[in-house]
Amino acid sequence: MLKKVGIGVVVLVVVLVVFIATRPSTFHIERSTKIAAPPELIFGLIDDFRKWQDWSPWEKLDPAMKKTHSGAPSGTGAIYSWTGNDDVGEGRMTITSSKPPEQVQIKLEFLKPWEATNTTTFTVKSGDGGANVTWAMDGNNNFASKAFGLFMDMDAMIGKDFEKGLSAMKALAEAKK
Repeated sequence: MLKKVGIGVVVLVVVLVVFIATRPSTFHIERSTKIAAPPELIFGLIDDFRKWQDWSPWEKLDPAMKKTHSGAPSGTGAIYSWTGNDDVGEGRMTITSSKPPEQVQIKLEFLKPWEATNTTTFTVKSGDGGANVTWAMDGNNNFASKAFGLFMDMDAMIGKDFEKGLSAMKALAEAKK
């Protein structure tokens, strides 16, 4: 009897491991909003990490967070590093491509509490009376993140932060226009 239970447990573990291994190897999270402000103004809020404190949802999670800016003051080569509480962890963002006033691409590196490197892209498309702004993140899922994804909806978790950030950016840009 005990042997059958042991074999059953092993079979269940193998099935779970195979199922997790077949989950997608990449992810894409994206949110968009329309902002009634000039694309150049919106772009400036994204392309300069020093301005993120005014709209980024993560800036408010740890008021004591230690931040450093290095590299270029804005645009390609600008670097923003942070160390904070458990809500924000430790990481670094580097602008790898800046195409005013249309797109900013960022290498996003999480260092603690876990290591991951993702690509974040902001796209600003001119539209009637303002611009459509899209915030997207792409990355790879290792085995642990595939398993985590079985229990947590990463799109919903990160997506709500993108929505908060875009909402704050919208309010800020529309107040400045």
